[in-house]
Amino acid sequence: MAGSNFVDYVKIYCRSGKGGAGSMHFHRDNLTAKGGPDGGDGGRGGHIILRGNKNYWTLIHLKYARHIFAGDGGDGSSSRSFGKNGDDRLIEVPCGTVLYDAETGEFMGDITEDGQEMILVQGGRGGLGNWHFRTATNQTPRYAQPGEPRIERTIVLQLKVLADVGLVGFPNAGKSTLLSVVSAAKPEIADYPFTTLVPNLGIVAYRDNKSFVMADIPGIIEGASEGRGLGLRFLRHIERNSILLFMVPADSGDIAHEYNILLNELKQYNPELVSKQRILAITKSDMLDDELISEMRKELPTGIEAVFISSVSGLGIAALKDLIWTEINKESNKIAEISHRPMEIVTPDDAFEDDEDFDDEFYEDEDDDDDDISKYKGIGWDDL
Repeated sequence: MAGSNFVDYVKIYCRSGKGGAGSMHFHRDNLTAKGGPDGGDGGRGGHIILRGNKNYWTLIHLKYARHIFAGDGGDGSSSRSFGKNGDDRLIEVPCGTVLYDAETGEFMGDITEDGQEMILVQGGRGGLGNWHFRTATNQTPRYAQPGEPRIERTIVLQLKVLADVGLVGFPNAGKSTLLSVVSAAKPEIADYPFTTLVPNLGIVAYRDNKSFVMADIPGIIEGASEGRGLGLRFLRHIERNSILLFMVPADSGDIAHEYNILLNELKQYNPELVSKQRILAITKSDMLDDELISEMRKELPTGIEAVFISSVSGLGIAALKDLIWTEINKESNKIAEISHRPMEIVTPDDAFEDDEDFDDEFYEDEDDDDDDISKYKGIGWDDL
């Protein structure tokens, strides 16, 4: 995935559709002199709906679509005819997209599954026609409700890469090389720090046609949680990995010290990250013999599975895959284990079950002003 095509943060201005006005109409034809009120309801305004799509990997398709408007609802008409509902706007996003209110920073929800939908901005409800307001003492109501106004909101969309395994390590620890060896991904590989500027994803083939997703996160440096280097921008991608694979090169001066620095940076960014299952891979181990590996094991951090590997010679790669697969299939290690507070997913069919806070105003038919409608101003949705 090219650096210029990886977009993990966008801000969009959304505007739902306004509800159509209810109709103030009376039935009249050659056979019916006084048919009574038959004004229909207005249609609801269009929603702006978010849907997860597993075929998207970045938010680049929204980079230049910063203004998204839904359609307005149609007005009601005679014969109790309903107005047309406004056209909904469907926004497809990658799984792992998190939503925030741009003005308050409030967490709004997240999309973690393919096909999952939530209403980002609700369309206005259509107003009720005068047919709803007929009573025994008021058989010719000359008023109807206007449609509910549209809602405008600015939303921030952030992508947190969903993967089974996230590679964590300093620059030039061998993360991109490992990903290129075990998957078909082709990340840029060079011998200078920060070669990888964006996260890369790869599908790792396993036995019996099984597979898992591995994510190469750009290198972390000491102080990344405070904004140094590139780590702060991409640390959030680690939150959605079920297993963290720490990678430290065999020629490191102190493997345990480097591991603890990496662990501390994650802890400073989000203390919950340390609760994830961790594996330690000692890379570039083709330069070591069995005796040296045995001695180095004594100096490794305790409480973590360690594997000596070499992406060049293939040393330990099969054992690493086996260990990763075993950990992935543990019930406690599921993708998105660390997440924000849960948010109820609202589908279009569930919209407007609650009639609170609706504008109770009415409008008067301009062509029929022979009745004083001021006394009906207090009639609203809750009074019906």
